[in-house]
Amino acid sequence: MTLKAREHRLGWGLVAPALLWTGAFFALPFLAMLVLSFARMEGREIVPALDPSNYTRFVTDPTLTGALLNSLEITLLVTVLSVVLAWPLAAIIAFRVPARWQRLALLLAVLPFWTSYVVRSYAWLLVLGQNGVVNRALMGLGVIAEPLEIAATRTATVIGFVHFFVMLLTLTIYANLIQLSPNYARAAADLGAGRWQTFRHVILPLSLPGVVTGAFLTFVLCIGDYITPQILGGNSELTVPQLIMLQLGRSGNFPLASALSVVLMAVVTLAYFACGRWLRLDRV
Repeated sequence: MTLKAREHRLGWGLVAPALLWTGAFFALPFLAMLVLSFARMEGREIVPALDPSNYTRFVTDPTLTGALLNSLEITLLVTVLSVVLAWPLAAIIAFRVPARWQRLALLLAVLPFWTSYVVRSYAWLLVLGQNGVVNRALMGLGVIAEPLEIAATRTATVIGFVHFFVMLLTLTIYANLIQLSPNYARAAADLGAGRWQTFRHVILPLSLPGVVTGAFLTFVLCIGDYITPQILGGNSELTVPQLIMLQLGRSGNFPLASALSVVLMAVVTLAYFACGRWLRLDRV
């Protein structure tokens, strides 16, 4: 056996465990869900078939399409707000905090990750409730006369999401910014660029790979999240994950739930290809 053949076999041997794991716990379950999405319900029984009625219902039922629109609107709003808030925080840690204190600053930034996701959501519910900290503070300052309806709204859902994803985006953007050489800014200054021009034409473009990576992770985690919309948003407007859980828990309609899951997976896949294409074009 030649050296090249041995290296080829060794490479496949190293990759095989990951491929088997991915196939057993992702590819096969996804194929099973895809097949189930074409089944139909007859009473309480699931009848195997190649029936596209679940997808037809998704397109024609305003409740189902509305849930997808709600999910997309919330996710895009959360992603934009998280990027806007995370970039300055990451820049401060990377450029303003001394190197010996940056690890501590990052540690403080990711502290929310150490708290249970459910606990954080319920904590925000208490903060945003009618008798919560926000309403009490505003009423105490005389800004409002009656408590605001914040909890069980889209606003509460967005606040809970942003609180979590700002930390994630801070890490991805910081990892990109810390690699930028200070010589870029010096070269821009030597060429007559001011601080705003240096930021706009040098620092910001070079940080976009970290921004896009973090934004994609935020998009994926946010659009598939069930806990935060359920706790903070209530049932005032349904998202796709909530709708899937309703089909599973109350209706027992596993084929429709599978179809909704496939649609959600398709949306995430499109976002992945869009981000991947942007990053490839950015490197050209």
